Order: sequence, then structure tokens, then C-alpha cells
Amino acid sequence: MSETAPGHAEHTLEHLRKIGAHNAENLRTAAERLLTAIRADGLVCTAGAGHSLAGVMESFYRAGGLAAVRPLYHPDLLPLHGAVPSTRTERRTGLAEEILTAAGFRGGADVLVVFSNSGVNPYPVELARNARAAGSSVIAITSPAASAEAPKRAGTTLAEEAEIVLDTLVPGGDASYPTDAPVTAPLSSLSNAFLWNMLLVELFDLAAAAGVDLPVWRSSNTVGGDEANAANLAHYGERVPGLL
Repeated sequence: MSETAPGHAEHTLEHLRKIGAHNAENLRTAAERLLTAIRADGLVCTAGAGHSLAGVMESFYRAGGLAAVRPLYHPDLLPLHGAVPSTRTERRTGLAEEILTAAGFRGGADVLVVFSNSGVNPYPVELARNARAAGSSVIAITSPAASAEAPKRAGTTLAEEAEIVLDTLVPGGDASYPTDAPVTAPLSSLSNAFLWNMLLVELFDLAAAAGVDLPVWRSSNTVGGDEANAANLAHYGERVPGLL
């Protein structure tokens, strides 16, 4: 390990502590929206593009994760299916409406969570705008600071369109090292996963206090895991493509 690595590790941990404290109130509000959706038997739809799809993966069919999650996805948004084309795809106007329509997004009881570091491309912005027009709560996990430094390709930003913003506090460009002139060690994926997990913690506590049995996944690699997941698969399997 280099001499600077421990210092950067502490810098990263401090960043996570900072965003936890900074978002405490909004995390509580966001968890209330998720609990309302679950009590109404709605779904929590999660979306992102490029590397923000890592946040979507973290939210879906994951041990300890929420079972009432439907990921919104298009293969052209994934860099593994074409890196440069994936960037062009998230800049395409109209794709968000196509994906929401194909998913049968009903608004109202369903909540939308959008992961996007800068939140300036048409895809995340239009996801938020269309979902709110349908009467849904929209939670953005994004960085207004990064938005401020990026070209607004949709005329506005995800943070401006969302009802609730969970701010990753990630600087423009995403890199975090070296501190004085960052070129590597991006922060957004770590921040997205951390805020999502903090949201699950808030949701669990709210559900427990309200006497609501929260639908969560168990690891299928533990004794009894498959059996424990059977009820969630029976309830959500037909409503969430990709589960069965």
C-alpha cells in the first residue's frame, strides 16, 4: 500500500460521513415516501444510466434489499453494451417516456428513485418530469454541485425536477484523487450505494415503528434463504420482469 492510500481512505470515509449527516432530514422524508408506497402495494422503480446503473443493481434482488423494487432499464444505457453509444443514449430525448410506458409505470402509488451524478442529460431529467406528472414521488440521488459544472442538455436538472434530493456532494468530474487536482478515484458509485443503504435503514426503522412487515430479500446462499424469498417472488414475480 502506498504512503498516501490510508489518507485517501480516510478522506473517502469522511465524505460518506458528511453526506450521511447532510442528508439526514431528506433520508427520513424519502423513507416515508417509500413506506407509503409499500403500504399501498406500490413499487419502488429505480433508474439510472451509465455507471449510475450500479446504483440500480444495488437496489434490485439483493440480499438485505427491498423486494418491492422494479429496475427500469434499457440495454443501450449500459456501457458494457457499448461505452460511447451508452452516452449518446442517455442524451436522447424521449427515451425516458418510452421506458416508463413500456414498464407500465402507473404513477400514484409507485415511487421513482433516479441515480445520476450530474443529472443534466435528458434521460434522468425526463424520467423525473414524467413520473411527477403521473403523480409519483421522485427521489433523486445526485450531486447539484456536479450539475452546476455540467452543460444542461435538458434545460434543467434532475435535482430541480425531483421532489426529494439526496445529495452525494460529489464534485464535478467525479474524481477525488489527488485532492488538490483530482483525476482518479471516482466517488459517485460509493456515495450512491451508501445513500441507498441509509435509505433502507430509515425505511426499516419506520416500518418497524408502524408495525409494517417490510418485504426484504434473504441471501439464497444461506440455509432457508430460498424458502424465505418464496413469498416475495410469489407477490412481485409477475409485476417485476427479471425476477422469474
